[in-house]
Amino acid sequence: MNFPPLVEAMLVPSFYDHPVTNIDLIQTHISYVFLTGEFAYKVKKAVNFGFLDFSSLAQRQFFCQEELRLNSRLAPDLYLAVVPIYQDGDRFSLLNNGNEPVEYAVKMRQFPQEQLLINLFERRELTFDHMTAIGQQLARFHQQAATSDHISQFGTAEAMAKVAEDNYNHTKTYIGRGQTQAQFDLTREFTTNFFAQHQGDFDQRIARHKIRECHGDLHLKNICLWHDRVQIFDCIEFNEPFRYSDVFYDVAFLFMDLEFRGRPDLANCFLNVYLEEANDYEGLLFLPLFCSMRAYIRAKVTSFLLDDPNIPDDVKASAQTEAAAYYKLAYDYTQRANKSPQIILMCGLSGAGKSTIARGLARRLGAIHLRSDALRKHLAGIDLRERGDSSIYTQAMTTKTYDRLLQLAQFLTAEGFTVILDAKYDRLHLRDQVRKGSQVPVKIVHCVADMDTLVQRLEQRALEKSDIADATADLLAKQQREFETFDATEAVIPVNTEEDIDYDRLVLALTR
Repeated sequence: MNFPPLVEAMLVPSFYDHPVTNIDLIQTHISYVFLTGEFAYKVKKAVNFGFLDFSSLAQRQFFCQEELRLNSRLAPDLYLAVVPIYQDGDRFSLLNNGNEPVEYAVKMRQFPQEQLLINLFERRELTFDHMTAIGQQLARFHQQAATSDHISQFGTAEAMAKVAEDNYNHTKTYIGRGQTQAQFDLTREFTTNFFAQHQGDFDQRIARHKIRECHGDLHLKNICLWHDRVQIFDCIEFNEPFRYSDVFYDVAFLFMDLEFRGRPDLANCFLNVYLEEANDYEGLLFLPLFCSMRAYIRAKVTSFLLDDPNIPDDVKASAQTEAAAYYKLAYDYTQRANKSPQIILMCGLSGAGKSTIARGLARRLGAIHLRSDALRKHLAGIDLRERGDSSIYTQAMTTKTYDRLLQLAQFLTAEGFTVILDAKYDRLHLRDQVRKGSQVPVKIVHCVADMDTLVQRLEQRALEKSDIADATADLLAKQQREFETFDATEAVIPVNTEEDIDYDRLVLALTR
């Protein structure tokens, strides 16, 4: 393979100003990445794809600086500096020789490639704990990310429609090589109609300050573990419309990536953790659109490899197969309306295992999990991990919390989502409120355990501070006295949480 002289030079250990024994080269359609052991160096290719322009040295220097700035928000331990590269005759070096730099590189801390989440995934080592960490970290990042009138203008229906149209225009040449004409036309039709029908909803997102300086390229190949901590890296630095977006556009990319790889359970875990942390359930309206757009972007980027003369033929063949799968997924998201959503109402005393069972069911059903403990604290304006005082457990606040649960259930089921409402639901009128206020089937999962087990669980939870719930063991006797039994019209499935849970059987009971 013929590389430019600079790339050839950077494949030689003597180029570097630190000890190097082995160099591995990774390249994408826009960059060369040199793995040297302790450090990695990224050099941008002199390319212009329209949406990305690295054709001049000044542009490559600017975008190297942007890459450092932007990635320092989520992965400050990995991104170190922008370093100039000098030339003397036919020799290249990192050492300043008095000449003007001929190129720039982003210098990073090299992490073991086996710690990339895509590699953990392929070894079947990616866990729900990893998804939880990512969901929490991303929600906090979005809440702190920059926003302004300039950034917000990229969240209008018109601006997002332009992004979608640019993607379609850049991929017309791949019709027949990765997607069919019918897939292309129908995917495009869905996005066009969505933007036309939901302009007011896009305006609402802007009013709620949901358009931020986001990551822009959030998938498993851009997340790693470093010192046992999730690091989200390699955000979009080269194109403002790709980075300035609705926060849910970021969420949709990783959600789609996990579903693409056949793990909707991991995708559901990530999504529900993010939603609970960010309290952004209204963003789910956009999930089908944004997932379709994100899948299409992956298809587009993968397709570009087909036209790179430096990419081997076997890699191109693999890229075409992968691009075709992404194009199809982009189409599939436009056809995914759930025709039979339902509400699953969790019920039981504190410590009965409602949230544990709800999480297990949500991951198997693709359901949205709504916890009263989280919604109550969001309504009160306190951090989820802050212990609530008596003011958030008044009757008035309890009424507001259950009203919010019902409001969200009505909204989400209307959009085709199955919803799990996770609260005590110990009063008949609260359960009736859900049944009478819903246009979809409602089934109740009643979690039970003996009193000694409930006490032990709550005491252990308080000791470990392992959950956002505030309930303590001294409340159990009162809860038990006040629990109102079910009437004959309620569809109740009892679950003894002291036993191993047969989720397949439980799912069958809920869906038949």
